[in-house]
Amino acid sequence: MNFFLSGQRSSGILAHFTSLPSPYGIGDIGHASHQFLSFLERANQTYWQFLPTGPTNAIFGHSPYMSSSAFAGSPLLLCPRLLYEMGLAERSDIDHVESFSPYRVDFKSVSKFKEQLLQRAYLRFNKKDEDFQKFISSTEWLNDYALFMALKEVYHNEPWFAWPDSLKTREEKALKDFKQEYKDKITYFFFEQYLFTTQWNQLKTLAKQKGIRLFGDIPIYVGLDSADVWANQCIFTLDKNSGLPTHVAGVPPDYFSETGQRWGTPLYQWQTTEKNIRKQLLSWWVSRFQSMFALVDTARIDHFRGFDSYWAIPEKEETAVNGKWLKGPGKPFFDAVFTKLGQLEIVAEDLGIITESVNKLKDSLNFPGMKVLQFAFDNNPANTFLPHNFTNTNSVIYTGTHDNDTTVGWFLSDQVTEHDRAFIKRYVNGALNDLKPIHHDLIQLAFSSISALAIIPLQDVLGFGNDCRMNVPGIAEGNWQWRCSEEFLTENAVTWLSESTEMFGRGRLHKKR
Repeated sequence: MNFFLSGQRSSGILAHFTSLPSPYGIGDIGHASHQFLSFLERANQTYWQFLPTGPTNAIFGHSPYMSSSAFAGSPLLLCPRLLYEMGLAERSDIDHVESFSPYRVDFKSVSKFKEQLLQRAYLRFNKKDEDFQKFISSTEWLNDYALFMALKEVYHNEPWFAWPDSLKTREEKALKDFKQEYKDKITYFFFEQYLFTTQWNQLKTLAKQKGIRLFGDIPIYVGLDSADVWANQCIFTLDKNSGLPTHVAGVPPDYFSETGQRWGTPLYQWQTTEKNIRKQLLSWWVSRFQSMFALVDTARIDHFRGFDSYWAIPEKEETAVNGKWLKGPGKPFFDAVFTKLGQLEIVAEDLGIITESVNKLKDSLNFPGMKVLQFAFDNNPANTFLPHNFTNTNSVIYTGTHDNDTTVGWFLSDQVTEHDRAFIKRYVNGALNDLKPIHHDLIQLAFSSISALAIIPLQDVLGFGNDCRMNVPGIAEGNWQWRCSEEFLTENAVTWLSESTEMFGRGRLHKKR
């Protein structure tokens, strides 16, 4: 039985770690997160949903969906205050920092600050620490990741497929020689991940104490220039000589983009008939799920439909228009994963072009799908995102996602006509000149629905406009930078959210979790 079928109505907030208030230019998994957990607890929430937490890259605008690893944690999310409490930073390191903006992440300056702080912490750290050595020996993916990052540094951030052939193809002697020569660089990346795991475990323990479920995100694809692809080349659709993809992932044209989305990430070898490759592909995914669920209670699979069928775009194509659908691994894949790991609490991101076959796969696995209210108002009373058309409680309802405008920004934009605005207000039993703000209208509409779980972006809780949007799909620059200043997380916001949650039977104060 899926966890959403337990009969308990719940709600939560969508806010990425980078958006949380902190004096260090970016939110973190330490004190910033601990304070946000207290906000969620007081606001009567049960879930905290966030975006992928892997290392990000300036080349891709620090998108959390284009990481150098599907397993590692981002050093930008490490908490300076916890480093001080561990004896790895001086008080001056964390008290006398430059004046960062409380409203936007300046990734360049934040990266410089965190890198310098971590380098100093590494010099203070005892590399013979027993817990550290145990972490290294027990973390399966760590060696490949640290080796990859050290190689990237030595080769001036060149992609792995531009490295010398012996390293590109992972010749044993070449790797052994590199490890001996650059042992300290590799150990530094062990150290970063040890800190991430240590700080995350504190966060996870506190969340459990407060009754907050951590809700993560699994991008279906991984970046080409990643430790995952370099260390597991045979499971991806790569040219054996160049290391470049023959086909890349994306989606065809839809309501997000007229030319579709060309993500540029390599595809998996789902079509192969070679048993050894199929075995390695399954093993890699099992490890990925296992690693993810060591961090979180629940996870959303981004682009779930790729497991039913996926859009394969020839690498030479500049847009996603000229791709084709290929058959994915389907239910047998998940059956094999669950045989090894047991049932996992998974939400299927089923937005975009969704076929009956995708729905059949999702339902056969009892995965909740997503309902997004911003997609509901198109003058079609049969629109499946309108709450009066919901027939199944096993779903997660959102006002919007990280890929949408904020609710206020959307409602006031050219995307919504004056006629639509009037209809939306009537639908929530109001009028266009109703003083009740639209973000409160849609939050309460989501809370009143039959969906077992309602997730509200933090921007919508606070009624922010489109200048606080997190991401615009298809636009490479200017995304992922929004931050919430501490001044906005007021007791009035806590009270309104708590009372609204309780009003619609989603409160946790009277439930045993």
